[in-house]
Amino acid sequence: MSGNYSISRDVEEVEAMAKALPHYVRQDMLYGSVGSGGLFSSGNMPSMTIGALLMRMRRLHVVRDQLDQKQLARLRKVEHRYEEVCGEWRFHCEQKILREANSRLDAMLPFFSEYRKNPDFGAQVYKPEALRRTIVQELLFVIEENQLENDDLEKKLQAVDGQLRGCVGKSDFIWAEILQPAYPEEGFWWLYRRPVPRR
Repeated sequence: MSGNYSISRDVEEVEAMAKALPHYVRQDMLYGSVGSGGLFSSGNMPSMTIGALLMRMRRLHVVRDQLDQKQLARLRKVEHRYEEVCGEWRFHCEQKILREANSRLDAMLPFFSEYRKNPDFGAQVYKPEALRRTIVQELLFVIEENQLENDDLEKKLQAVDGQLRGCVGKSDFIWAEILQPAYPEEGFWWLYRRPVPRR
């Protein structure tokens, strides 16, 4: 994502996810896919999760002064749909959010093992882990806001962040500069770090 960010792409993806949201929250599967044919169809859309939707909503909200009127209207509809669906299906959304946060943290664990074995390789494949951790943070904001029970998740987060801090060093913001206002270093420190390769 560093250097490459498309507002129109984010608008397209967030709109497709919001459209699929009512059906998605009632399904058991955690990672759906959104394509031109609707939920769970093929296509080049990213995985459908609440965290992926929240991340795009944040980014677009921060760059909203660069959206045209049609894009702004589409974003407002997305935000309204999210509030509406998660209000009506609150329990389902909360369960998805907790499951997704745990799942994404679990998915980061192989990276640490690979990095210990080969720091040079770890430095090359860091960006997907930074994305996972960013989506987890979006979910944590909702978890905290709604005071969801998350003791086990908190312990897992501390363990993952401890390992992550142990293999990264200070760097410039790793994503496109336009997104930096959405991700202050204090709350999203891993976006200002890179794994340290072998000297």
